[in-house]
Amino acid sequence: MSKKHPGLSLWYRFRWRTLWLLLHVMGPAELPDAIDPRRRMERERAARVAKATEGARAA
Repeated sequence: MSKKHPGLSLWYRFRWRTLWLLLHVMGPAELPDAIDPRRRMERERAARVAKATEGARAA
């Protein structure tokens, strides 16, 4: 993990970007943010980074 991507391993970032791109190209057209799979992925990633950053501050 790096300081630029706290809490995100190289494999996680590769898998996340690939899945996000597949959903962008082949996923649903337009959905509300609450049920859009790409937005859900972005929220989960932001939560993961926030958790890692919070943990790093506490240590």
